[in-house]
Amino acid sequence: MSLPVRDVEEKGLRMLKEFREFAMKGNVVDLAVGVIIGAAFGGIVSSLVGDIIMPIVGAITGGLDFSNYFTPMSRAVTASNLADAKKQGAVLAWGNFLTVTLNFVVVAFVLFLIIRAMNVVKRRHDAPKLSRQEELLTEIRDLLKKA
Repeated sequence: MSLPVRDVEEKGLRMLKEFREFAMKGNVVDLAVGVIIGAAFGGIVSSLVGDIIMPIVGAITGGLDFSNYFTPMSRAVTASNLADAKKQGAVLAWGNFLTVTLNFVVVAFVLFLIIRAMNVVKRRHDAPKLSRQEELLTEIRDLLKKA
């Protein structure tokens, strides 16, 4: 049984109205802004790690680069670098995995430090201001502790 055109149009309009209400809710808009800012921030952090921190780590470790280390999974693989070895057959690219894991740990640590610093600033900014009476009582308490 087919619905009359008018019923289909009304259902479509109701669905469009529901979608508009959903899309314009604060949570969805906030999430969209968060995703966009997160992507931009991710680029900044990736650049910080790749262009500043990892070269320092490389200099400290003597230019050690694991990304080209691999274990061939067949005898057909005779290449000495990972890109050519992958063309020849199956390889276990454990060095690349180690490099990506190390990058992740560095990125996570840098993000931790940034968020920690932001929380310290926020706590200082949000610290309640004491009234003059509370300041005097605090001074009296501190003087009594010293005595």
